[in-house]
Amino acid sequence: MSQIVPFLPLYIEQLGVRNTSDIERWAGLVFGATFLVSALVSPLWGSLADKYGRKPMLLRAGLGMSLVVFSMAFVHNVYELFALRMIMGTVSGFIPASIILVATQTPKSHSGWALGMLSTGGISGSLVGPLIGGFLSQFVGMRMVFIDTSVLLFCAFLASLIFIKEKFVRSEKKMPSFHDVWNMVPNPGMFVAMFITTFMVQLANMSIEPIITVYVKILAPSSRNLEMISGIVVAAAGLASVISAPFLGKLSDRIGPRRILLCALIFIGFIFIPQAFVSSPWQLMTLRFLMGLAIAGILPSINTIVKKMAPSVITGQLFGYNQSAQFLGTLGGALLGGHMAAVFGIKYVFFSTSALLFINAAWVIVSTLLVKKGKKNHGTVSINNARIGK
Repeated sequence: MSQIVPFLPLYIEQLGVRNTSDIERWAGLVFGATFLVSALVSPLWGSLADKYGRKPMLLRAGLGMSLVVFSMAFVHNVYELFALRMIMGTVSGFIPASIILVATQTPKSHSGWALGMLSTGGISGSLVGPLIGGFLSQFVGMRMVFIDTSVLLFCAFLASLIFIKEKFVRSEKKMPSFHDVWNMVPNPGMFVAMFITTFMVQLANMSIEPIITVYVKILAPSSRNLEMISGIVVAAAGLASVISAPFLGKLSDRIGPRRILLCALIFIGFIFIPQAFVSSPWQLMTLRFLMGLAIAGILPSINTIVKKMAPSVITGQLFGYNQSAQFLGTLGGALLGGHMAAVFGIKYVFFSTSALLFINAAWVIVSTLLVKKGKKNHGTVSINNARIGK
């Protein structure tokens, strides 16, 4: 998917949108449309994964996404592209389904490492994708990039069909409602904290992602290799994440995912600020590489926390809710970045993103302290009750 996402603004321009502000707005809308619909349907797919298994969800998403992306190669205007991106949101969910599959099939003591390795796979794709997409779009055109992406998605469908073996016992029980799920959660406050953290992180990260090619164009207006340079800039963060993800996953199992999450949020918050003052794409690439070293620790840490706290019978639904928070954050970030860049300028997107990350870090600290305080009070009540019983 990363073959096409960074270059959506360029495709929108090819479809007849010429004004830079309009391109930025449409980039936010087209990018965010998928995630709005995905946020609405993700809990449903999570529930079905708990009832029928995670492999069927992989097959549904892989085949559905392949067909929709293939259709995107033949659109005539931005409205058709927008409509197909919304349909994409209905059938997508391959990565969320894979997260649930790995989380439920892995012992809790190794969940940080396993989810970190899964993150490495996704990040590796985000590294290679922009490079391939930039190369193809420059030499054979953007429409061929969509066809190539469709073929790769179909390969993912076939690989899931042939190679994935899931140990799953189908339950005949009725799927629990949202109220039932909430009553089964051992610590609702911490889950709410993780959902909000997921939302805020995605809001911050994706505020700049859809318009990064526009920023590169501003930094190097006379460049003849805009697509290739944009692909390298986007891929820089992915390369760094591939390097750091396995290490951060193992470190998470050893010192705890909350510490990794907090340090990563603060580090990325600082790295976003100088990105507003760069004067060349290569300076931007260097900063995004540094940012990528920490990004690899955020979502795997959140998924590990959710995995360790979630009862097995509702793991899929809880991950579904967390994915909804992620999709809503992606949608909000795309809209925030596109409209803020159009009204105030791209530099202010970096400042607002940095502020969101610092707020998020403060939120993690407060929620962790509240959970520890609640456990301490609960322990005191239990001891007093034991004494009264005696």
